[in-house]
Amino acid sequence: MPDILDDILIRPLSDVMAAEVVGLDLREPIPADVMTRLETALNQYHVLCFRNQSLSKLEQIEATKQFGALDVHVQSNRSSDIPLIHIVTNLDENNQPRQTIAAKGSVHWHSDKSYRHAPSHATFLYALEVPEEGGETEFANMILAFEALPSARQQELAALKVVHSWPDSVRRTNKREATDEEKANWPPIAQPLARTHIGSGRKGLFLGQHASYIEGREADGRGLIDELEAWSTQQRFRYAHKWRVGDLLMWDNSCLIHRAAAFDGDRYRRLMHRTVTQGPVPR
Repeated sequence: MPDILDDILIRPLSDVMAAEVVGLDLREPIPADVMTRLETALNQYHVLCFRNQSLSKLEQIEATKQFGALDVHVQSNRSSDIPLIHIVTNLDENNQPRQTIAAKGSVHWHSDKSYRHAPSHATFLYALEVPEEGGETEFANMILAFEALPSARQQELAALKVVHSWPDSVRRTNKREATDEEKANWPPIAQPLARTHIGSGRKGLFLGQHASYIEGREADGRGLIDELEAWSTQQRFRYAHKWRVGDLLMWDNSCLIHRAAAFDGDRYRRLMHRTVTQGPVPR
């Protein structure tokens, strides 16, 4: 059922997760009572889509700050003029679409910055240009995936830690070695495999492309991680967001993994601005 507060409509987009927020202009300060309702909605739906926004880069930064302190991006992902904005695009230096650039997007399931001691909390992705076909952002609800496991299996997994590693991630997915600076900034870190969601107290699996191996079980490689990722990304746990220009999508990295769906990058243009807020240490 939709929720209406001061002419602002919050309406579910699927049975699994996600709701759209209509009637809120993020260029303006968010009243305290509306912010409380949005925080409740994020804890309930995990993905919020703010429709019909019109934001400059600086306005997106100010809107993001209302939800928490800003997090920084990896150096290579920063906008050339405003480092706190990450430009997500398939456009080349001549402003032309290129499939080779589109193919470099985050096509692997992941949780933003899970390789950090305190991973990002919320990600904000704002759509300026979107493909007519493809290019959806897909999400998997890791709380539902964990709770669908037998109780004995849940207890077993809750006792484990998973090592998230930026150097291993870029080696496997980008086919390069991490720089000395990257290794110093983001050494491998053990995170709880079953992470407690602060907003609800429920547990969800904490996986994604940065997950490297189970602590104490290095010889097993990624076997258990791959098994759990396949389980978690079943269709019954998923939502795919079909973008509209003016959508600002906000999601909770502590209980979701996500990826970008493929699209014809030579035919269609895609341009988005991304900001993130700092998160707590996983428990």
